[in-house]
Amino acid sequence: MSSVESVDITMANSVAAGTNKATRRIVASGIGGKLMGTKSMTQVTAEELARDSVAQLLAKDKALQQKYKKEKHISEQPWTSSNWYQHINWLNTALVLAVPLVGCIATKWVKPTWQTLALAFVMYVASGASITAGYHRLWSHRSYRGRLPVRLFYALFGASAIEGSIKWWGHSHRLHHRYTDTDRDPYDARKGFWYSHIGWMLLVPNPRFKARADISDLVDDWVVRVQHRHYLAIMLFMAFIFPALVAKYFFNDFWGGFVYAGIFKSFFIQQATFCVNSLAHWIGVQPYDDTRTPRDHVLTAFVTFGEGYHNFHHEFPSDYRNALKWYQYDPTKVIIWITSKIGLAYNLKRFSQNAIDQCVLQQKQKQLDKQRAKLNWGPQLGDLPVWEKAEFFEHAKNQKGLVIISGIVHDCSEFLTEHPGGQALLKTSFGKDATVAFNGGVYAHSNAAHNLLATMRVAVIKGSGAGNNTYDQQIKALAEKTRKLAEKAE
Repeated sequence: MSSVESVDITMANSVAAGTNKATRRIVASGIGGKLMGTKSMTQVTAEELARDSVAQLLAKDKALQQKYKKEKHISEQPWTSSNWYQHINWLNTALVLAVPLVGCIATKWVKPTWQTLALAFVMYVASGASITAGYHRLWSHRSYRGRLPVRLFYALFGASAIEGSIKWWGHSHRLHHRYTDTDRDPYDARKGFWYSHIGWMLLVPNPRFKARADISDLVDDWVVRVQHRHYLAIMLFMAFIFPALVAKYFFNDFWGGFVYAGIFKSFFIQQATFCVNSLAHWIGVQPYDDTRTPRDHVLTAFVTFGEGYHNFHHEFPSDYRNALKWYQYDPTKVIIWITSKIGLAYNLKRFSQNAIDQCVLQQKQKQLDKQRAKLNWGPQLGDLPVWEKAEFFEHAKNQKGLVIISGIVHDCSEFLTEHPGGQALLKTSFGKDATVAFNGGVYAHSNAAHNLLATMRVAVIKGSGAGNNTYDQQIKALAEKTRKLAEKAE
Protein backbone atom coordinates (compact mmCIF):
# COMPACT_ATOMS: atom_id res chain seq x y z
CA MET A 1 0.00 0.00 0.00
CA SER A 2 1.52 3.35 -1.07
CA SER A 3 1.98 6.06 1.55
CA VAL A 4 0.38 9.50 1.33
CA GLU A 5 2.81 12.08 0.00
CA SER A 6 3.78 14.79 2.50
CA VAL A 7 3.78 18.46 1.63
CA ASP A 8 7.21 19.72 0.58
CA ILE A 9 7.74 22.41 3.24
CA THR A 10 10.51 24.12 1.29
CA MET A 11 8.38 24.39 -1.83
CA ALA A 12 5.34 25.53 0.17
CA ASN A 13 7.40 28.33 1.69
CA SER A 14 8.61 29.22 -1.77
CA VAL A 15 5.01 29.62 -2.95
CA ALA A 16 4.13 31.71 0.11
CA ALA A 17 7.10 33.97 -0.56
CA GLY A 18 6.42 34.17 -4.29
CA THR A 19 9.90 32.89 -5.14
CA ASN A 20 8.57 29.98 -7.18
CA LYS A 21 7.85 32.21 -10.17
CA ALA A 22 9.16 35.21 -12.01
CA THR A 23 7.56 38.42 -10.79
CA ARG A 24 6.92 41.60 -12.73
CA ARG A 25 9.61 44.09 -11.78
CA ILE A 26 8.67 47.61 -10.71
CA VAL A 27 11.36 50.18 -10.00
CA ALA A 28 10.54 53.50 -8.38
CA SER A 29 12.07 56.36 -10.31
CA GLY A 30 14.74 58.59 -8.80
CA ILE A 31 15.20 58.21 -5.05
CA GLY A 32 11.56 57.15 -4.62
CA GLY A 33 12.48 53.58 -3.79
CA LYS A 34 14.64 54.71 -0.89
CA LEU A 35 11.63 56.34 0.73
CA MET A 36 10.20 52.90 1.39
CA GLY A 37 12.74 51.24 3.61
CA THR A 38 16.34 50.16 3.75
CA LYS A 39 17.67 48.91 0.43
CA SER A 40 19.17 45.75 1.94
CA MET A 41 15.74 44.70 3.18
CA THR A 42 13.68 45.37 0.05
CA GLN A 43 15.82 45.15 -3.12
CA VAL A 44 15.09 41.76 -4.65
CA THR A 45 14.66 41.89 -8.43
CA ALA A 46 12.43 39.66 -10.51
CA GLU A 47 15.50 38.28 -12.27
CA GLU A 48 17.01 37.19 -8.96
CA LEU A 49 13.77 35.59 -7.88
CA ALA A 50 13.47 33.68 -11.13
CA ARG A 51 17.12 32.64 -11.21
CA ASP A 52 17.68 31.59 -7.61
CA SER A 53 16.29 28.30 -6.43
CA VAL A 54 14.80 28.05 -2.97
CA ALA A 55 17.84 26.06 -1.87
CA GLN A 56 20.09 28.90 -3.00
CA LEU A 57 17.97 31.43 -1.15
CA LEU A 58 18.19 29.38 2.02
CA ALA A 59 21.95 29.03 1.51
CA LYS A 60 22.24 32.80 1.17
CA ASP A 61 20.31 33.29 4.40
CA LYS A 62 22.57 30.81 6.16
CA ALA A 63 25.68 32.51 4.81
CA LEU A 64 24.34 35.85 6.01
CA GLN A 65 23.77 34.42 9.47
CA GLN A 66 27.31 33.02 9.52
CA LYS A 67 28.69 36.37 8.43
CA TYR A 68 27.04 38.23 11.28
CA LYS A 69 28.17 35.64 13.80
CA LYS A 70 31.69 36.83 13.07
CA GLU A 71 30.89 40.43 12.24
CA LYS A 72 27.90 41.87 14.10
CA HIS A 73 25.55 44.04 12.10
CA ILE A 74 25.15 47.56 13.44
CA SER A 75 21.66 46.69 14.72
CA GLU A 76 23.24 44.04 16.97
CA GLN A 77 25.94 46.34 18.32
CA PRO A 78 25.49 48.45 21.47
CA TRP A 79 24.95 52.17 21.02
CA THR A 80 28.11 54.20 21.62
CA SER A 81 29.16 57.82 21.16
CA SER A 82 31.09 56.78 18.05
CA ASN A 83 28.47 54.65 16.26
CA TRP A 84 25.06 56.02 17.36
CA TYR A 85 24.46 57.72 14.02
CA GLN A 86 24.91 54.38 12.21
CA HIS A 87 21.92 52.91 14.05
CA ILE A 88 19.55 55.50 12.62
CA ASN A 89 17.65 55.34 9.33
CA TRP A 90 18.13 59.00 8.55
CA LEU A 91 15.77 59.21 5.58
CA ASN A 92 12.83 57.81 7.54
CA THR A 93 13.76 59.96 10.51
CA ALA A 94 13.57 63.03 8.31
CA LEU A 95 10.18 62.05 6.88
CA VAL A 96 8.60 60.98 10.17
CA LEU A 97 10.14 63.47 12.64
CA ALA A 98 12.12 66.24 10.93
CA VAL A 99 9.36 67.33 8.51
CA PRO A 100 6.76 67.63 11.30
CA LEU A 101 9.32 69.57 13.32
CA VAL A 102 9.62 72.04 10.43
CA GLY A 103 5.84 72.33 10.50
CA CYS A 104 5.90 73.12 14.21
CA ILE A 105 8.46 75.87 13.65
CA ALA A 106 6.41 77.28 10.77
CA THR A 107 3.36 77.76 13.03
CA LYS A 108 5.16 80.78 14.50
CA TRP A 109 4.50 82.61 11.23
CA VAL A 110 1.67 80.61 9.63
CA LYS A 111 -1.56 80.90 11.59
CA PRO A 112 -4.48 78.61 10.64
CA THR A 113 -7.91 79.80 9.61
CA TRP A 114 -10.97 77.68 10.35
CA GLN A 115 -11.33 77.00 6.62
CA THR A 116 -7.79 75.63 6.44
CA LEU A 117 -8.34 73.50 9.54
CA ALA A 118 -11.51 72.13 7.93
CA LEU A 119 -9.50 71.29 4.81
CA ALA A 120 -6.88 69.59 6.99
CA PHE A 121 -9.60 67.46 8.57
CA VAL A 122 -10.99 66.50 5.16
CA MET A 123 -7.51 65.59 3.95
CA TYR A 124 -6.94 63.63 7.16
CA VAL A 125 -10.10 61.59 6.61
CA ALA A 126 -9.38 61.02 2.91
CA SER A 127 -5.80 59.96 3.58
CA GLY A 128 -6.71 57.82 6.59
CA ALA A 129 -9.48 56.01 4.74
CA SER A 130 -7.12 55.45 1.82
CA ILE A 131 -4.70 53.66 4.14
CA THR A 132 -7.28 51.55 6.00
CA ALA A 133 -9.80 50.83 3.24
CA GLY A 134 -7.25 50.96 0.42
CA TYR A 135 -3.70 50.01 1.37
CA HIS A 136 -4.82 47.67 4.14
CA ARG A 137 -8.13 45.95 3.42
CA LEU A 138 -8.28 46.28 -0.38
CA TRP A 139 -4.71 45.58 -1.42
CA SER A 140 -2.90 43.92 1.49
CA HIS A 141 -5.70 41.51 2.42
CA ARG A 142 -7.88 41.43 -0.70
CA SER A 143 -10.94 41.55 1.55
CA TYR A 144 -12.93 43.06 -1.33
CA ARG A 145 -12.47 44.24 -4.89
CA GLY A 146 -12.50 47.90 -5.91
CA ARG A 147 -13.46 49.55 -9.18
CA LEU A 148 -10.94 51.83 -10.91
CA PRO A 149 -12.21 55.16 -9.44
CA VAL A 150 -11.87 53.79 -5.90
CA ARG A 151 -8.39 52.38 -6.56
CA LEU A 152 -7.20 55.66 -8.08
CA PHE A 153 -8.58 57.65 -5.14
CA TYR A 154 -6.90 55.38 -2.58
CA ALA A 155 -3.61 55.36 -4.51
CA LEU A 156 -3.47 59.17 -4.65
CA PHE A 157 -4.62 60.02 -1.13
CA GLY A 158 -2.81 57.02 0.34
CA ALA A 159 0.43 58.46 -1.03
CA SER A 160 -0.36 61.73 0.75
CA ALA A 161 -0.03 59.90 4.10
CA ILE A 162 3.71 59.46 3.37
CA GLU A 163 3.76 55.78 4.33
CA GLY A 164 5.35 54.35 1.21
CA SER A 165 3.84 52.93 -1.93
CA ILE A 166 1.03 50.36 -2.01
CA LYS A 167 3.55 47.74 -3.12
CA TRP A 168 5.98 48.41 -0.28
CA TRP A 169 3.27 48.86 2.36
CA GLY A 170 1.38 45.74 1.28
CA HIS A 171 4.52 43.60 1.27
CA SER A 172 5.56 44.75 4.75
CA HIS A 173 2.07 44.14 6.09
CA ARG A 174 1.86 40.65 4.64
CA LEU A 175 5.19 39.88 6.30
CA HIS A 176 3.74 41.15 9.57
CA HIS A 177 0.85 38.70 9.32
CA ARG A 178 3.01 35.81 8.16
CA TYR A 179 5.64 36.29 10.87
CA THR A 180 3.67 37.95 13.70
CA ASP A 181 5.69 38.22 16.93
CA THR A 182 8.89 36.83 15.42
CA ASP A 183 12.21 38.36 14.38
CA ARG A 184 10.97 38.50 10.79
CA ASP A 185 7.97 40.63 11.78
CA PRO A 186 8.90 44.15 10.58
CA TYR A 187 7.23 45.74 13.61
CA ASP A 188 7.67 42.97 16.16
CA ALA A 189 5.56 43.92 19.21
CA ARG A 190 7.73 41.78 21.49
CA LYS A 191 10.47 44.41 21.21
CA GLY A 192 8.39 46.97 23.05
CA PHE A 193 5.71 49.56 22.46
CA TRP A 194 7.94 52.26 21.04
CA TYR A 195 9.83 49.92 18.75
CA SER A 196 6.61 48.61 17.17
CA HIS A 197 5.15 52.12 17.05
CA ILE A 198 7.99 54.05 15.45
CA GLY A 199 11.38 52.54 16.32
CA TRP A 200 11.29 50.04 13.47
CA MET A 201 11.03 52.96 11.05
CA LEU A 202 13.78 55.04 12.60
CA LEU A 203 16.36 52.29 13.16
CA VAL A 204 18.45 50.38 10.64
CA PRO A 205 16.93 46.86 10.40
CA ASN A 206 18.90 43.65 10.73
CA PRO A 207 19.35 42.05 7.26
CA ARG A 208 19.55 38.61 8.90
CA PHE A 209 15.78 38.80 9.33
CA LYS A 210 14.83 39.79 5.79
CA ALA A 211 11.76 37.96 4.53
CA ARG A 212 9.53 37.67 1.48
CA ALA A 213 5.82 37.46 0.81
CA ASP A 214 4.01 36.87 -2.46
CA ILE A 215 2.73 40.19 -3.84
CA SER A 216 2.28 39.14 -7.45
CA ASP A 217 -1.40 40.07 -7.23
CA LEU A 218 -0.44 43.62 -6.23
CA VAL A 219 1.93 44.21 -9.11
CA ASP A 220 -0.67 42.83 -11.52
CA ASP A 221 -2.71 45.98 -10.77
CA TRP A 222 -1.53 48.77 -13.07
CA VAL A 223 -2.59 51.37 -10.48
CA VAL A 224 -0.13 49.83 -8.01
CA ARG A 225 2.62 49.75 -10.64
CA VAL A 226 2.20 53.37 -11.69
CA GLN A 227 1.99 54.60 -8.11
CA HIS A 228 5.17 52.72 -7.17
CA ARG A 229 7.15 53.91 -10.21
CA HIS A 230 6.24 57.55 -9.59
CA TYR A 231 5.76 57.41 -5.84
CA LEU A 232 8.09 60.29 -4.97
CA ALA A 233 6.38 62.74 -7.33
CA ILE A 234 2.86 61.58 -6.39
CA MET A 235 3.67 61.71 -2.67
CA LEU A 236 5.17 65.21 -2.76
CA PHE A 237 2.28 66.57 -4.81
CA MET A 238 -0.57 64.91 -2.87
CA ALA A 239 0.94 65.36 0.58
CA PHE A 240 1.98 69.03 0.29
CA ILE A 241 1.30 70.78 -3.02
CA PHE A 242 -2.30 69.63 -3.56
CA PRO A 243 -3.66 70.80 -0.17
CA ALA A 244 -1.66 74.03 -0.50
CA LEU A 245 -3.16 74.74 -3.95
CA VAL A 246 -6.69 73.94 -2.74
CA ALA A 247 -6.23 76.31 0.22
CA LYS A 248 -4.77 78.96 -2.11
CA TYR A 249 -7.65 78.70 -4.61
CA PHE A 250 -10.52 78.67 -2.10
CA PHE A 251 -9.14 80.54 0.94
CA ASN A 252 -6.04 82.38 -0.38
CA ASP A 253 -4.00 80.51 2.22
CA PHE A 254 -1.26 78.60 0.38
CA TRP A 255 1.10 78.26 3.34
CA GLY A 256 -1.70 77.38 5.73
CA GLY A 257 -2.71 74.54 3.41
CA PHE A 258 0.91 73.46 3.09
CA VAL A 259 1.56 73.36 6.85
CA TYR A 260 -1.76 72.26 8.36
CA ALA A 261 -3.46 70.27 5.59
CA GLY A 262 -0.09 69.02 4.35
CA ILE A 263 2.60 68.50 6.99
CA PHE A 264 0.45 68.06 10.10
CA LYS A 265 -2.17 65.97 8.32
CA SER A 266 0.51 63.51 7.20
CA PHE A 267 2.09 63.41 10.65
CA PHE A 268 -1.18 62.58 12.40
CA ILE A 269 -2.08 59.94 9.81
CA GLN A 270 1.32 58.32 10.30
CA GLN A 271 0.88 58.23 14.07
CA ALA A 272 -2.63 56.78 13.73
CA THR A 273 -1.33 54.03 11.45
CA PHE A 274 1.60 53.32 13.74
CA CYS A 275 -0.89 52.75 16.56
CA VAL A 276 -2.13 49.65 14.70
CA ASN A 277 1.38 48.25 15.08
CA SER A 278 1.80 49.30 18.72
CA LEU A 279 -1.38 50.16 20.63
CA ALA A 280 -3.35 47.34 18.99
CA HIS A 281 -0.75 44.86 20.26
CA TRP A 282 -0.56 46.38 23.74
CA ILE A 283 -3.98 47.17 25.26
CA GLY A 284 -7.30 45.38 25.09
CA VAL A 285 -8.78 41.90 25.16
CA GLN A 286 -8.18 38.75 23.14
CA PRO A 287 -11.58 37.15 22.55
CA TYR A 288 -10.48 35.03 19.56
CA ASP A 289 -6.92 33.91 20.36
CA ASP A 290 -4.35 34.71 23.04
CA THR A 291 -1.29 32.95 21.64
CA ARG A 292 -0.11 36.15 19.92
CA THR A 293 -0.07 39.84 20.85
CA PRO A 294 -2.96 41.40 18.79
CA ARG A 295 -5.79 42.79 20.94
CA ASP A 296 -9.20 44.45 20.63
CA HIS A 297 -9.83 47.85 22.21
CA VAL A 298 -12.26 50.65 21.45
CA LEU A 299 -9.62 53.34 22.11
CA THR A 300 -7.38 51.89 19.39
CA ALA A 301 -10.40 51.75 17.07
CA PHE A 302 -11.10 55.47 17.56
CA VAL A 303 -7.47 56.36 16.90
CA THR A 304 -7.08 54.19 13.79
CA PHE A 305 -10.28 54.57 11.72
CA GLY A 306 -11.69 51.32 13.13
CA GLU A 307 -8.57 49.15 12.97
CA GLY A 308 -8.61 48.62 16.75
CA TYR A 309 -10.34 45.24 16.77
CA HIS A 310 -7.00 43.73 15.94
CA ASN A 311 -7.40 40.36 17.62
CA PHE A 312 -10.33 39.69 15.31
CA HIS A 313 -8.38 40.98 12.31
CA HIS A 314 -5.41 38.67 12.88
CA GLU A 315 -7.71 35.66 13.17
CA PHE A 316 -9.83 36.60 10.14
CA PRO A 317 -7.57 38.88 8.05
CA SER A 318 -9.52 38.68 4.79
CA ASP A 319 -12.81 39.76 6.40
CA TYR A 320 -13.62 43.28 5.18
CA ARG A 321 -14.84 44.12 8.70
CA ASN A 322 -12.78 44.79 11.79
CA ALA A 323 -15.70 45.32 14.14
CA LEU A 324 -18.62 42.88 14.21
CA LYS A 325 -21.13 44.60 16.48
CA TRP A 326 -23.22 47.51 15.18
CA TYR A 327 -22.11 49.72 18.07
CA GLN A 328 -18.38 49.09 17.58
CA TYR A 329 -16.49 51.89 15.86
CA ASP A 330 -15.29 50.88 12.40
CA PRO A 331 -15.82 53.67 9.84
CA THR A 332 -13.63 51.82 7.33
CA LYS A 333 -16.14 48.96 7.26
CA VAL A 334 -18.92 51.47 6.63
CA ILE A 335 -16.98 53.14 3.80
CA ILE A 336 -16.39 49.78 2.10
CA TRP A 337 -20.06 48.84 2.52
CA ILE A 338 -21.28 52.18 1.12
CA THR A 339 -18.94 51.98 -1.90
CA SER A 340 -20.28 48.48 -2.57
CA LYS A 341 -23.85 49.79 -2.55
CA ILE A 342 -23.05 52.37 -5.21
CA GLY A 343 -21.21 49.84 -7.36
CA LEU A 344 -17.62 50.94 -6.67
CA ALA A 345 -16.71 47.87 -4.58
CA TYR A 346 -17.73 44.23 -4.81
CA ASN A 347 -16.97 40.73 -3.56
CA LEU A 348 -16.90 41.82 0.08
CA LYS A 349 -15.50 38.89 2.06
CA ARG A 350 -16.81 37.73 5.42
CA PHE A 351 -15.82 34.74 7.50
CA SER A 352 -18.70 32.52 8.53
CA GLN A 353 -20.29 33.33 11.88
CA ASN A 354 -19.77 29.68 12.81
CA ALA A 355 -15.98 30.01 12.41
CA ILE A 356 -16.00 33.21 14.46
CA ASP A 357 -18.16 31.71 17.22
CA GLN A 358 -15.89 28.67 17.36
CA CYS A 359 -12.89 30.87 18.21
CA VAL A 360 -14.88 32.81 20.80
CA LEU A 361 -16.04 29.60 22.47
CA GLN A 362 -12.56 28.05 22.37
CA GLN A 363 -11.07 31.14 23.96
CA LYS A 364 -13.73 31.17 26.68
CA GLN A 365 -13.08 27.48 27.31
CA LYS A 366 -9.36 28.16 27.55
CA GLN A 367 -9.98 30.84 30.16
CA LEU A 368 -12.33 28.55 32.07
CA ASP A 369 -9.74 25.78 31.96
CA LYS A 370 -7.14 28.15 33.43
CA GLN A 371 -9.49 29.02 36.27
CA ARG A 372 -10.45 25.38 36.74
CA ALA A 373 -6.79 24.38 37.04
CA LYS A 374 -6.46 26.65 40.08
CA LEU A 375 -9.17 24.79 42.01
CA ASN A 376 -9.10 21.50 43.92
CA TRP A 377 -11.44 19.09 42.13
CA GLY A 378 -10.19 16.04 43.96
CA PRO A 379 -8.08 13.24 42.50
CA GLN A 380 -9.00 11.85 39.09
CA LEU A 381 -10.35 8.29 39.08
CA GLY A 382 -7.44 7.04 37.00
CA ASP A 383 -5.03 8.10 39.73
CA LEU A 384 -6.85 6.15 42.48
CA PRO A 385 -6.23 2.54 43.55
CA VAL A 386 -8.85 -0.01 42.49
CA TRP A 387 -10.36 -2.11 45.29
CA GLU A 388 -12.43 -5.21 45.27
CA LYS A 389 -15.49 -4.95 47.51
CA ALA A 390 -13.83 -7.33 49.95
CA GLU A 391 -10.92 -4.92 50.21
CA PHE A 392 -13.33 -2.11 50.97
CA PHE A 393 -14.92 -4.06 53.81
CA GLU A 394 -11.49 -4.91 55.18
CA HIS A 395 -10.37 -1.26 55.10
CA ALA A 396 -13.68 -0.12 56.61
CA LYS A 397 -13.12 -2.29 59.69
CA ASN A 398 -9.93 -0.44 60.56
CA GLN A 399 -10.65 3.00 59.10
CA LYS A 400 -13.85 4.70 60.17
CA GLY A 401 -15.48 7.09 57.71
CA LEU A 402 -15.17 5.11 54.45
CA VAL A 403 -18.31 5.33 52.31
CA ILE A 404 -19.09 4.13 48.76
CA ILE A 405 -21.02 6.59 46.57
CA SER A 406 -21.46 5.94 42.83
CA GLY A 407 -18.73 3.27 42.86
CA ILE A 408 -16.13 5.55 44.47
CA VAL A 409 -14.75 5.14 48.00
CA HIS A 410 -14.69 8.38 50.01
CA ASP A 411 -13.10 9.07 53.37
CA CYS A 412 -15.64 11.29 55.18
CA SER A 413 -14.11 11.03 58.65
CA GLU A 414 -12.81 14.60 58.77
CA PHE A 415 -16.17 15.93 57.57
CA LEU A 416 -18.10 14.22 60.34
CA THR A 417 -18.49 17.33 62.52
CA GLU A 418 -19.18 19.56 59.49
CA HIS A 419 -21.97 17.53 57.92
CA PRO A 420 -25.15 19.69 57.74
CA GLY A 421 -27.37 16.66 58.47
CA GLY A 422 -25.52 15.86 61.68
CA GLN A 423 -22.97 13.26 62.72
CA ALA A 424 -25.51 10.54 63.36
CA LEU A 425 -26.83 10.61 59.79
CA LEU A 426 -23.35 10.44 58.26
CA LYS A 427 -22.29 7.63 60.61
CA THR A 428 -25.10 5.43 59.32
CA SER A 429 -23.29 5.32 55.97
CA PHE A 430 -19.84 4.33 57.23
CA GLY A 431 -18.65 1.05 55.74
CA LYS A 432 -21.64 0.94 53.37
CA ASP A 433 -22.76 1.84 49.84
CA ALA A 434 -24.63 5.12 50.30
CA THR A 435 -25.25 5.83 46.61
CA VAL A 436 -29.06 5.73 46.76
CA ALA A 437 -29.23 7.59 50.08
CA PHE A 438 -26.87 10.32 48.84
CA ASN A 439 -28.56 10.69 45.45
CA GLY A 440 -32.08 11.36 46.64
CA GLY A 441 -33.01 8.49 48.92
CA VAL A 442 -32.48 10.74 51.92
CA TYR A 443 -31.16 13.95 50.37
CA ALA A 444 -30.73 15.00 46.74
CA HIS A 445 -27.38 16.64 47.25
CA SER A 446 -26.38 19.87 45.51
CA ASN A 447 -23.64 20.34 42.94
CA ALA A 448 -21.50 21.94 45.67
CA ALA A 449 -21.93 18.82 47.81
CA HIS A 450 -20.75 16.61 44.95
CA ASN A 451 -17.73 18.88 44.35
CA LEU A 452 -16.85 18.67 48.05
CA LEU A 453 -17.33 14.91 48.01
CA ALA A 454 -14.87 14.60 45.13
CA THR A 455 -12.06 15.98 47.31
CA MET A 456 -12.56 12.99 49.68
CA ARG A 457 -11.93 10.23 47.10
CA VAL A 458 -9.52 7.47 48.12
CA ALA A 459 -10.29 4.49 45.84
CA VAL A 460 -12.53 3.07 43.11
CA ILE A 461 -14.57 -0.14 43.42
CA LYS A 462 -13.63 -2.57 40.64
CA GLY A 463 -16.33 -3.05 38.01
CA SER A 464 -18.56 -0.31 39.44
CA GLY A 465 -18.59 1.77 36.27
CA ALA A 466 -17.72 4.87 38.29
CA GLY A 467 -17.55 8.22 36.50
CA ASN A 468 -15.87 11.48 37.45
CA ASN A 469 -19.07 13.55 37.57
CA THR A 470 -21.23 12.07 40.32
CA TYR A 471 -23.63 15.03 40.14
CA ASP A 472 -24.65 14.08 36.60
CA GLN A 473 -25.18 10.54 37.77
CA GLN A 474 -27.49 11.79 40.52
CA ILE A 475 -29.53 13.81 38.03
CA LYS A 476 -29.93 10.76 35.81
CA ALA A 477 -30.93 8.62 38.82
CA LEU A 478 -33.53 11.12 39.92
CA ALA A 479 -34.91 11.42 36.40
CA GLU A 480 -35.21 7.65 36.19
CA LYS A 481 -36.96 7.55 39.57
CA THR A 482 -39.41 10.23 38.43
CA ARG A 483 -40.13 8.29 35.23
CA LYS A 484 -40.89 5.08 37.12
CA LEU A 485 -43.20 6.91 39.53
CA ALA A 486 -45.02 8.45 36.59
CA GLU A 487 -45.45 5.02 35.01
CA LYS A 488 -46.86 3.62 38.27
CA ALA A 489 -49.31 6.49 38.53
CA GLU A 490 -50.63 5.68 35.09
